[in-house]
Amino acid sequence: MENVFGKINELSEKYRDYTAENLSKLVKIKSLSTKEKDVQIELKHQMEEAGFDDVFIDGLGNVIGRIGEGSRVLAIDGHMDTVDIGNIDNWSFNPLGGEVKEGFVHGRGTVDQEGGPAAFVTSGRILKELGFDKDITIYFVGSVMEEDCDGLCWKYIIEEDKIRPDVVISTEPTNLNIYRGHRGRMEIHVHFYGVSSHGSAPERGKNAIYMASRAALEVEKLNDRLAYDDFLGKGSVTISEIISGSPSLCAVADYARLHLDRRLTWGETKESAVKEIEEIVKGMNARVEVLDYSERAYTGLEYGMEKYYPTWKLEESHEAVQDGVKAYTTLFGREPVVDKWTFSTNGIMTCGTYKIPTIGFGPGNEVLAHAPDEKVPVNDLVMASAFYAAYAYLFAGEETIEE
Repeated sequence: MENVFGKINELSEKYRDYTAENLSKLVKIKSLSTKEKDVQIELKHQMEEAGFDDVFIDGLGNVIGRIGEGSRVLAIDGHMDTVDIGNIDNWSFNPLGGEVKEGFVHGRGTVDQEGGPAAFVTSGRILKELGFDKDITIYFVGSVMEEDCDGLCWKYIIEEDKIRPDVVISTEPTNLNIYRGHRGRMEIHVHFYGVSSHGSAPERGKNAIYMASRAALEVEKLNDRLAYDDFLGKGSVTISEIISGSPSLCAVADYARLHLDRRLTWGETKESAVKEIEEIVKGMNARVEVLDYSERAYTGLEYGMEKYYPTWKLEESHEAVQDGVKAYTTLFGREPVVDKWTFSTNGIMTCGTYKIPTIGFGPGNEVLAHAPDEKVPVNDLVMASAFYAAYAYLFAGEETIEE
């Protein structure tokens, strides 16, 4: 009988233009974090048109399509919010044009990361056309608010929707490599409290800016001695903002604040990172604070979490990774690159917090994420749509590749 993986490849190629046009429709709809309503309605329509068994929008605004109703659960995730356009002069084409030409779909969000959802809509259509009836449930998730707070959407899905997958595929851009982790991150404020005095007699006061400056130089040194992991690389810390306050510009500053961007490698935790900063400011009138996020979704629901995004990785030998390797090699006749992301994804919640095995496979090159002239190869979309469908068969325990 004909190889089912061969059929998947044929169908993904057959729907090449369909996938590209679906992505074009999504890109034309501006969809900043907390403002995704219109693009979510379009994605829901695309899932329904593709023949998904069920499609709904949850309380936070995530679009969730379902195929199957088996005992084990696979989720395929892609966030639908994008960053803003930035300086339009840096673009050589309309960032909201969604133009399909010369083998690419052009525009903001094509790589980061509406290309993944456009591809998984096609995967769903392929599975339905092949009569997929294995004992699994597949949830295809167009998630929200990731650019503002990665993982928040999955905190809601797991805790409020009560959907807890056995494996998650993130469709964030991987350049068609298989990714198995990335560094974590956290946002920290360090507050410094001084005493104001007239600027003509600074010795009467205690300048909070000087305290912050001394601490800032120690933070720079801290970065050089942070931990290193053979796979994930080195932890890092940088100061991305310093603000200060005083009664007037003729007075000693009685307040200053540093904003720290902390990237966490394997073995580093929220507690260890906070302790490092507390050691730096010991003896100063200072306070270290891990920030919180709370915003109102487009649905009107206010939801939030602490801005601590845990480090995560899977071993390359893990079944979830190896199923991805097998799907790739069987479909495309060559070995994939197995690697990691530089940036952070919703994997911080699915794997980092909830310990759900998570891998990444997505169309597009992450170097174009948040950059001008963002575009994704249509061929990447074709290969991604084949990969997600093939992975579903392997996840379902399809030991052979014959129907």
